[in-house]
Amino acid sequence: MSSTFAGVSVLAGGELCPSTESPVVTSTDCGYHLLVVQDYSLTKRAIPTGMSICSRPFMVGRHEWCIEYYPNGQKKSCADFISLYVNLLNDDDDAKERVKAKFEFSFIDEAEKHKPMYISGTETLSFRGECLRGYGKFMRKDVLEQSANLMDDCFTVRCDIMVCDTQDAGRNKVLLSEIDQHLNNLLQTKVGADVTFEVSGEMFAAHRCVLAARSKVFMAQFFGPMKEGTAASSAIQIKDMEAKVFKALLSFIYTDSLPLLEDDDMEEDEGEAVEEGQEEEAAEDEMAEVAEQGEGEDAAEDETELQWLQDLLVAADRYDLQRLRFICEKRLSERIGVTSVASTLTLAEQLHCRGLKEACLKFIQVQSPLCLQKVMATDGWEPLIMTYPSVLNELIAKLASNQK
Repeated sequence: MSSTFAGVSVLAGGELCPSTESPVVTSTDCGYHLLVVQDYSLTKRAIPTGMSICSRPFMVGRHEWCIEYYPNGQKKSCADFISLYVNLLNDDDDAKERVKAKFEFSFIDEAEKHKPMYISGTETLSFRGECLRGYGKFMRKDVLEQSANLMDDCFTVRCDIMVCDTQDAGRNKVLLSEIDQHLNNLLQTKVGADVTFEVSGEMFAAHRCVLAARSKVFMAQFFGPMKEGTAASSAIQIKDMEAKVFKALLSFIYTDSLPLLEDDDMEEDEGEAVEEGQEEEAAEDEMAEVAEQGEGEDAAEDETELQWLQDLLVAADRYDLQRLRFICEKRLSERIGVTSVASTLTLAEQLHCRGLKEACLKFIQVQSPLCLQKVMATDGWEPLIMTYPSVLNELIAKLASNQK
């Protein structure tokens, strides 16, 4: 099954170009739409936090969709990021119909994410009526501005959508891979489980063959020359790892997709949906109601997610799960901040993550002197320069290049 082109929308000068407003009709259950953002800098200055620009409608799976692009974040806690959401545009007669779909946003050069099998591995979400699903923190604006994705003040995002359940397309359901759901069901029900792990006091049942098929480390542990003769009644102790990290690791092994941390950016609650005509009012109300306590909660949530991703990257490296390692590196690259860059850079150097290391160095390189002082005042700075002094030399070289 291939993904069908479902049109392109061009945003220029902070609005949708009229030449791209005519709809493209397609009834395939797997399609993609391109969102071309021109005049990025102008749009960022013109559109405030909480306000979006909408792509033109496009058809996938006999349903009409659009992309909501927030240049300065969907809400104040996302103001340092660009936000991207998918919106299901149903007619009044279809407003009560619940549509199940998978989707993925990516830049056009991320070929791995354009494959239908990659989309199949993402989480299935439920859409109904005017319902937004997406990422409040898709990518930090400063990271985007220093990346190769932004060229000549322009970038292009690809939105892939795979409709998994429609009333009039039942015959196509069998074409969609369900192996991730079947294996996840096996993990959840524990049917046939033949190995147990104890992690931070919690017990996890799993299947040796599944683990060995996905990880060379587990293959060697269970079936190699140095295999462990663990009795079925005894549990394998996993040290130096939190239970929630090992749970996410197991979920990825069985489903090939990264599970969401609770209260993640992916909006799952229908209560998070934004009704048409109320978007501006909702944004203004939210901006007015944000208090210091709320901002503190957002910061704590960001720190929790960051630590979870860092720990999951360590676990992926430990069990030689290269795709999970790549996903964690990319997520961390998108979440680099003044308070976290030192600890993330230390981890990147420790695990030889070249892309993540370069993203951290570029982030530090473009900071103002005041922000650099804040970076050096964080708890992660001294351990970084003490453990990896060569990184400091690389950083000085980059900062020196700013003077040329």
